[in-house]
Amino acid sequence: MNALTLTLIRLAFLAVLWLFVIAAVGVVRTDLFGHTLSARQQRRQQRQQQRAKPQRPPRPARASRGAPHQMVVTAGSLAGTTLQLSDQQITIGRANDATLVLTDDYASTRHARLFPQDGQWIVEDLGSTNGTYLDRQKVTHPTPVPTGVPIRIGKTVLELRR
Repeated sequence: MNALTLTLIRLAFLAVLWLFVIAAVGVVRTDLFGHTLSARQQRRQQRQQQRAKPQRPPRPARASRGAPHQMVVTAGSLAGTTLQLSDQQITIGRANDATLVLTDDYASTRHARLFPQDGQWIVEDLGSTNGTYLDRQKVTHPTPVPTGVPIRIGKTVLELRR
């Protein structure tokens, strides 16, 4: 091999090595600071949220006899944890600013959210990698959560209770 070929191989190897380092730093950054969306992805997400919103303003959640009043973690590292339900949404994930911070390797930074709407609680997956399951069915759109039905996020299982 001549010197020019050897130099080109070294430069190509160096370029591939740097691409690997940049990709690894990007993955670590996303894992630490959360996923950032491009302007196009943000517009798409806003359109989806607008379609999911009702045309009339939502009524506040009623404290009826059958309405759940607490969320209980039944399995996972936080088993036994209880959150009182109010009229505020509950965000679930590994992010420090989530309402319920999970230490689950299978949970995304911002994994799912629960929110009250028309007297019932709705679960919505926030684009997580491993998905959110409501009684063994993958949640693909905002779905009402019946009392006592398990919600699985990674190894963590939640239930709404009265």
